[in-house]
Parts: sequence; C-alpha cells; structure tokens
Amino acid sequence: MRLAEIFVLLRARWRLAAAVWLAVVALVAAVTFLKEPKYTASASVVLDVKSPDPIAGAILPGMTTNSYMGTQLGVLRSERVALRVVRALGWDKDERRRKVWQDVSEGQGDFNAWLAGALLRDLDAAPTRESNVITISYTSPDPAFAAQVANLWVQAYIDTTLELRVDPAKQYSGFFDTYGKQLREDLERAQARLSSYQREHGLVATDERVDVENVRLMELSSQMVALQGLANESGGRQSQSMTSPDRMPEVLSNPVIVSLTSELSRQEAARKELGERLGERHPAMIESQAKIAELRASIAAETKRVTGGIAVSNSVNQGRLAQARAAVEEQRNKVLHLKALRDEAGVLERDVDNAKRAYDTVMARASQTNVESNATQTNVNVLKQAAAPLNPSEPRIALNMAVAFVAATLLALGTALATEMRDRRLRSEQDVLRTLRLPVLGVLPEHSGAKRRTPRLRTRWTAQIANNTPHGKAG
Repeated sequence: MRLAEIFVLLRARWRLAAAVWLAVVALVAAVTFLKEPKYTASASVVLDVKSPDPIAGAILPGMTTNSYMGTQLGVLRSERVALRVVRALGWDKDERRRKVWQDVSEGQGDFNAWLAGALLRDLDAAPTRESNVITISYTSPDPAFAAQVANLWVQAYIDTTLELRVDPAKQYSGFFDTYGKQLREDLERAQARLSSYQREHGLVATDERVDVENVRLMELSSQMVALQGLANESGGRQSQSMTSPDRMPEVLSNPVIVSLTSELSRQEAARKELGERLGERHPAMIESQAKIAELRASIAAETKRVTGGIAVSNSVNQGRLAQARAAVEEQRNKVLHLKALRDEAGVLERDVDNAKRAYDTVMARASQTNVESNATQTNVNVLKQAAAPLNPSEPRIALNMAVAFVAATLLALGTALATEMRDRRLRSEQDVLRTLRLPVLGVLPEHSGAKRRTPRLRTRWTAQIANNTPHGKAG
C-alpha cells in the first residue's frame, strides 16, 4: 500500500483513528496522574583499591581485578545486608508487618527474609562508569523514608564488609592461638632434651670454633712438631758422634778437648825433636811417648763424655716426642668423641631451631590476625549521604506522555488499517484496477456544489460514460 493510499484510508477512517488515539492518550494520562508518586534517594560510596592494606602493608591483588567490583555489588545487593537494614528499621519487631506476612504466606518461610526481599525490590545499586564509585538508590512514596533506607543501606554494607573481613580473622586467630600453644610445648620439650643432653655429657658449648679442646689439640700438635725437629736434630748428631765424633762442633768447641789437643800437638812436636837427637829407647823418648799416650787417652775420654751427652739429649728428645705423640693421639680421640657428642647435640639444636622458627611464624601470624580481628576500618568510604528528594522520580509525566503519543499514533494507524482490511472499500482508481481487475470507465470529481448540479449536467455525464463503454462504441 502506497503512502497516498494510506492518506486516503486515514481520511476515510479518521474518526476511528482519532477515537483510538484519544483513548490511548487518555488512558495513559489517567494512569500517570492517578499513580502514587514515588521518590528516589541516592547515596554513594567509593572503594579504595589503590592504597596498601594498613595491616598487611601491601596492596591486595584481589582488589585490583575486574571481578572485585562485581563482587562488591553482589555483597551490596545480598540478603545479609538487607537483613541488617531490616533490623536497623525495627521491622523485625513490627507485629503489623508480621501479621501481613502471615496472611500473605500463611506462616511459611522466614519473616525476616520476606522483609529483606521487600526492601531489595525497591533498591538499585550501580557502579559509576570507569570508576570505583557505587551509587545506592532506594525508591519509596515517602521521600524521608527513601533517604533513611539509602543511608542505612550504605552503613549496613560497610558493616557487612568489615564483618566479612573480621570474622575469618577471628576464626584464624583462635586457630593460631591453639596451634601456637602446641608449638610452644614442642619447643619447650625440644629445649629440655637439648639441655639434658648437654648436662649429661658436660657440653658447655657446641661451637667447635670456641672449643678449648680443639685449641689444646692444636697446641699439642705444634709442640709435637717442634719436638720432632729437635729429635731429628739430636738423632743426626748422635749418628755423627758414632761415625766421626772428632768432627762434631761440640767436640771441636769443647775447651778441655781444645786444651788437650794443643798439648798433644806440642808433645808430638817435642817428641819429634827428641827423636832426631835421641833413640827410641832413650828415657826422654819413652817419657814423651807416655805423655802423648796419656793426652790421647784424655782426649778420647773427653770426646766420649761429650758425645755421651749428645746421646742422652737425643734419648730425652725421643722420649719427649713419644710423650707428645701420645698426648696428641689422646687429645685427638677426645676431640673426636666430643665431635660425636656435638653432632648429636647439633641434631637436638636443629630440632630446637625448627620448633622456635615454627613457633615464631605462627605467633607472628596470630598477632596479625588478632589485629585484623579488632579492625574497625574498611576500604569503603561514604562519598555522598542520601537526602530527602524534593521532586518525585515516578511517574515521569513527560516521558510517559511522549511514549503515549507515539504508541497512540501507531495504535490508531494500525486500527485504521486493520478495520480497512476487514471491510475493504473502493477509494481510488488503483483499488478498482487492483481489486476488481476492471478498466476504469470514469471518475466523478468532487465538488462542493454537488447538490446543486443540474439534471442537464448529469445527463451529459451519463452519456459520456455510455459512449466510453464497449457497447456504446459498437453502436
């Protein structure tokens, strides 16, 4: 159907379309103006997700995720928050509302949950775009009540957020206290076993770096090394005294031997002079030989005495070296025994250290959870308090009437088209051609003076129509 035909149709059915349009507009206007006005009060909160946690000292990673805002909206619209508002309003003790609930639900279900659901139906919470601000709106016929519920909802949300953080901390605090007592008992038992072991074996210190026995072993080892040097030296001198004692420094530097050697040299020189003048059997030669033999005997005796002292000295050094070796070996065995004892004590010390470390870790966590369980601040701050609105939010007269005008126009047009399709009329030349599939013989023009047309004009139109028919053309 073309636009021109639609205009012809509306021109013919304008009374019906106008009646439908007026009826729809009147109905919407009546509903709008008779509807009880409602007021919407709004409050805002801001979520601080960038500042570090005052207790943990770090930014919690979960607060920076995209799901955090959705989680907070879920908490805000939860029944737990609504129940707090119900208790704050005192509705849970209102007998009139309880009676209404019993009449509606026949006593089935939970009264407080029913009240919370009634509050949730008029609540709206939405985040501000690309921000951490949430707007809480409540709609009610009473503007003061709407503002009161919005403010109570904000406070209930803050209290619930704090409660959700504090309750787990309280549970953890109790767990850590109980577990900390057990770890403390384990630490005391480990310390008691270590002390008993040290007392039983006489261990004063378990650190080998400050051990007296190790120091003594090192001193004895140093003494043994020194005695080994002396023993080697005295042994070498004794060996030399047995092979060539006259070449030993002690013999060469001995004053008695030096004196006797000088005297022997003088006597041998004198004997040589006498031998050139006297014979071997001369009494002077015999006496000289006797003196030389006596001097040689004295030198041999003195040399033997000197070398004998070297042997004694070597024997003493070897004895001292043997004693030193025995002392070092004894001290080494003692140190090894102490080391074995210290190794066992080290195991007990590690048990003590592990127990102490576990106890310190648990007590530090217990202290932190104890602080968290007593926290009174959250990351939710009130940005705007709700105030009683001056203008109603419902009904929206301008919007409703604009929608009514559009809907009435569409409905009037649709009604006119439906009526025309149900009771089809010929209103134009195209309707004749399309519907009857007959040629158009003629069109009677509309004229305001149609009633004053003369019979002569009508006769002429009739004749014209007759001439245009096939039968007229044939005649």
